[in-house]
Amino acid sequence: MRIKSLLYLVFFLSLFVINVKAQEASIEIARIKYRGGGDWYNDPSALRNVIRYSNEHLPILLNQRYVDVELGSTELLNYPFAFLTGHGIIEANEPEIENLRTYLKNGGFLYADDDYGLDVSFRELMKRVFPNEKLIELPFNHTMYKVPYSFPNGVPKIHEHEGKAPQGFALFKDGKMVVYYTYESNPSDGWADPEIHDTPKALRERALQFGVNLFYFALSQVN
Repeated sequence: MRIKSLLYLVFFLSLFVINVKAQEASIEIARIKYRGGGDWYNDPSALRNVIRYSNEHLPILLNQRYVDVELGSTELLNYPFAFLTGHGIIEANEPEIENLRTYLKNGGFLYADDDYGLDVSFRELMKRVFPNEKLIELPFNHTMYKVPYSFPNGVPKIHEHEGKAPQGFALFKDGKMVVYYTYESNPSDGWADPEIHDTPKALRERALQFGVNLFYFALSQVN
């Protein structure tokens, strides 16, 4: 009986260790801190909420605590998924451009969400990072819009800016999507705590589901 009890103890301890290691091995998300006056830090609850929601609906384990990383920091290379948002201007010098280029060429994925007023600046940034590549509108039949949740009309319209249709753009490098950019959609507003933007419950749910699709695609690169 003692041996049997000891075996049970070893078994449960091993499960505990495996669980702890799994938590330690969870994927960390970076939020990009950039210069230029754009509020890269806005809606701090957004990433926390979408990460929590994703962990409830995906087998991919994300660390609940995201990390703010400067655009020019080599620490960015430690994070497979980076998020960028805000209003206004993104300033970047050549070392910062080179760092982002290196990040994207070495397996990193950037999701950028225009929170209104970021469009011109972000497009200029992408032209500097990859002069020979273009942001192209992602077709509605792309995997991004199918798995695990269906978005037959592409990126959902979460927050109204100028009455334009929502659009999702992608930048591919060597056949692999490395950047995804949402315009006139603003899913991250729907991720934020509901009282911040008064997002209707059903619309907020769709925004969170879209976040799940983003993480799933970016971290598994199902093409």
